[in-house]
Amino acid sequence: MTVYDQRLPQRQPVVRRAPPVMPVYDETLDYWPEDEGLWTAEYTGYGMHPIQQRMMVILAFVVTGTLLFIGLAAPRIQGKGVTGGGANTAANGANVTTFTGGGIAPLFTREVQHWTPQIMAWAAEHGLDPNMVATVMQIESCGDPAALSIAGAQGLFQVMPFHFQPGENAFDPNTNAFRGMSFMATLLKQFGESGLAFAGYNGGPGNAVKAYDNWPAETQRYYYWATGIYEDAVAGRAESTRLNEWLAAGGAGGCARAATSLGLR
Repeated sequence: MTVYDQRLPQRQPVVRRAPPVMPVYDETLDYWPEDEGLWTAEYTGYGMHPIQQRMMVILAFVVTGTLLFIGLAAPRIQGKGVTGGGANTAANGANVTTFTGGGIAPLFTREVQHWTPQIMAWAAEHGLDPNMVATVMQIESCGDPAALSIAGAQGLFQVMPFHFQPGENAFDPNTNAFRGMSFMATLLKQFGESGLAFAGYNGGPGNAVKAYDNWPAETQRYYYWATGIYEDAVAGRAESTRLNEWLAAGGAGGCARAATSLGLR
């Protein structure tokens, strides 16, 4: 269950800029270039006493239950825009996160395209733009349901183990998507725009509220990849220069493993 600090200050969207150093992908490791589990410590209690941690978890259950009830009783609204219709908007600084097409944009790799029906269902469940869900999947696992990072992040959306309930299968696509996209929906509601939500997904909201220059280098790169890919996807482009850069920087190796895992030829 995701727990984040409601007391964290809000801030305006950061200015988009390219990262100074591109990531290096290690083909010898089962390792995704943009996932080192940097936000693990943020969600294990901020160094609190174990009893305090348990109280925070209980509080999270109560808050999440309330939010789910409200979500069922009213139209879903994310990022200050009602999902499911309306005009497409660029990713950076955008408040409306909608996609009016019948699926995800054609620019995503075939491994991600393989999950299009599920992506559409998961996006609807959490009130998210399908292209946003596809962007996270692209960067996190390239559609490999068996993906596992050296930090312990698991599955399609590289969700850390502490997000799951006892007995849940972290590698089950529906379970993994529920936990990962619940977190993404929470971040989008907190920040009100997609760029910071992407940054928070990688580095945690505690890092996303900081100035861009104070973000970990990995989070800067994640922001660079995700906002560029998502902007191209929302525009309905058939190809993305930013996605091609990500593939060249190491993502292609992960996609090859994903293709093998999915039995794609």
